[in-house]
Amino acid sequence: MKKEPSKQEYNQMVEEMTPKHSCIKNCGKAFLVGGLFCVLGEAMKQLMMNYWDISKKDALLFVTIELVLLSVILTGFNLYGKITKFGGAGGLVPITGFANSVASPAIEYQKEGQVFGIGVKIFTIAGPVILYGIISAFIAGVIYLTAVQWGWIG
Repeated sequence: MKKEPSKQEYNQMVEEMTPKHSCIKNCGKAFLVGGLFCVLGEAMKQLMMNYWDISKKDALLFVTIELVLLSVILTGFNLYGKITKFGGAGGLVPITGFANSVASPAIEYQKEGQVFGIGVKIFTIAGPVILYGIISAFIAGVIYLTAVQWGWIG
């Protein structure tokens, strides 16, 4: 019969097995990856505005679409996971990370069919974000409307 480890032995085993992380190193990687996404978006915007004579408003719209497309393509080729594994939160820059969170379940569950696979599972990760985003926007709108009605803000 195997002996149960003491509390001290257990804590020592946990400490030995827990991976060590450097906060500075992780922050640097996140900054690098997130910064690269942002630099890529800015470069695309400038190219469209300067070489294709697209207005700033339209260029920003196209950049959003292109970054979502890039994220989905990288997810499809199983590269986005590697980017986020390296860059952590920097790979989850809002628009690309959100596109990845919708595309990943769709790709993973496509074998189960259009309805019970993709249709049911596509918003497993992004669904709560959408739900709470809408609720938060509603609450903020009610607060803003109340503040305007009572003259607290102009």
